[in-house]
Amino acid sequence: MDFNDTPEEAAFRAEARAWLAAHAPAHALREGERLEDAEEARRGRAWQRALYDGGFAGITLPRELGGRGGTVIEAVVFHEEESRYNIPKGPYITIGLGMALHVLAHHGSPEQKARYCEPTLKGEMTWCQLFSEPSAGSDLANLRTKAAKEEGAREGDEWVVNGQKVWSSWAHHADWGLLVARHDPSLPKHKGLSFFLVDMKTPGVETRPIRQISGASDFNETFLTDVRIPDANRLGKVGDGWACCMTVLSSERIGSGSPREAVQEMVEYIRRTGRGADGGNALDSAANRVALAQALAEERGEKYLAARLRTMISRGEDPGAMAAMIKLAYAGRNQKMLGLGMEVRGLDALAAAPDAGDTLGLHYEYIWSTVMRIAGGADEVLRNQIAERVLGMPGDWRPDKNVPFDQL
Repeated sequence: MDFNDTPEEAAFRAEARAWLAAHAPAHALREGERLEDAEEARRGRAWQRALYDGGFAGITLPRELGGRGGTVIEAVVFHEEESRYNIPKGPYITIGLGMALHVLAHHGSPEQKARYCEPTLKGEMTWCQLFSEPSAGSDLANLRTKAAKEEGAREGDEWVVNGQKVWSSWAHHADWGLLVARHDPSLPKHKGLSFFLVDMKTPGVETRPIRQISGASDFNETFLTDVRIPDANRLGKVGDGWACCMTVLSSERIGSGSPREAVQEMVEYIRRTGRGADGGNALDSAANRVALAQALAEERGEKYLAARLRTMISRGEDPGAMAAMIKLAYAGRNQKMLGLGMEVRGLDALAAAPDAGDTLGLHYEYIWSTVMRIAGGADEVLRNQIAERVLGMPGDWRPDKNVPFDQL
């Protein structure tokens, strides 16, 4: 495929670049700036509303759902240009754009699409993901949260949900949650699951922020006690829970790679701050240059593979387990590259001065990079998926296959 802009794409890039230059600086964070959770979420919502008003929210979503009706390549171009600015656009926004809209597009009813898509694009409705549990992390299908209808209930009645979720990113500031729960434990664990959209203000929903090593509380425990969810908030058919989960996770993994030219940013950071052993610049080191060159090659490879997979999706094709390759490659390369930056900076990277915004940012990103080796699929799980579903290698022995969940 040709990665150069066509004349139409070049015109769109110029339009996007001009619009961003006029609007993004007012929303961008200063170098090293950190916001309290509530303020960051507020500013993220404000930026999303600005995108909507400017015609750049939901670029690939049809116009009747509030989107631009554009192409996948236009979405990639805009994200490349947007990444030049340090915009507050964390999971409180991206879960809605990259996961909620994606699963709604594939499994939602016309009424659900009309209700949820446009408010999400406007930043008026933010989302969290209620998947993982204390006993269901990498093995998500082991989840125990129960969704039950009262005896004699009919179509259109409510579901009563009880259980616990964990690692729920920004659930404490989310309006709605993407919830998977078990409605039939007599079926094998990948079956008997259903998918729901839950209002996080529903009685019985309790979020408890988890304090992390970085000092932030991005993650939460979420407890659901006799939470009543209307059947109209069920996504897909009863039993479609695992298919909905795979739709969400495929979108998450393809979107895991960053549109930023992060390696070039690291080169510039090392050029400014790195000191060599002989008093020169750390870029004089052949070992450092080789490590950065390898990271750059991997970054470009991820970028082009992601473009290929997005093109497949735009054609209605399912990339399947190939999406795992993006996430696996990005998570390992990003942590290794940030670790190089920490090593080059030396002790200052561990205890940076309060006004050293770029080094404080590096420290924070390095700590966060460890999360990406697990979130959205642990490295080991993704390697198994690639081996079995992409390379066609023999699968692992699964003693729980076709065994009813309540007999495991």
